[in-house]
Amino acid sequence: MEEANLKTSFKAVVIGGSAGSLSVLFELLPALKKDLRIALILVLHRKNSSDSALSTLLASKTLIPTKEVEEKEPVQYGCIYLAPADYHLLIEKDFTFSLDYSEKINFSRPSLDVTFESAADVFGSELVAIILSGANDDGTAGLSAVKQAGGFCIAQQPETAQMPFMPQHAIEHSEIDLILSVKGMADFINSINR
Repeated sequence: MEEANLKTSFKAVVIGGSAGSLSVLFELLPALKKDLRIALILVLHRKNSSDSALSTLLASKTLIPTKEVEEKEPVQYGCIYLAPADYHLLIEKDFTFSLDYSEKINFSRPSLDVTFESAADVFGSELVAIILSGANDDGTAGLSAVKQAGGFCIAQQPETAQMPFMPQHAIEHSEIDLILSVKGMADFINSINR
């Protein structure tokens, strides 16, 4: 892990998950250092109905500023961003967020693949992508795009996931750099936040 830190400095961490990932975030966010110097972007499969309470709930778990993304909002370091329900979340070359209502991918909008691929195009080797618990294969293709761009990929230990299919599929079908527990993920993010 330390060798990976020496190769590059990271600017963004994108965390994607589905069923069972919320409990992971409730454990992960309080363990992060409050002086975050990277952008932390959360993409969760959510119900179509607007559940704005989710960003409030996540914000209650951390002292790091946490908000739901708005169209054309600039990516700022030191913030936690949550992809809105029923929109794909893209990152533009000018480091702003873009919301897209095109067709669902892997039955999901937002799709982890869409955000991972978009972030890989913008951040390249300065991106960390983390895949959490879930019940479908969304995210695996996106992780491959992150690796091709020189980024760093992490999967939740399947045995610690409420729904192990998503991280297990990613481990088997893309190049994963680390397989970590929730504590391991927090330690990793804190270690790259130099």
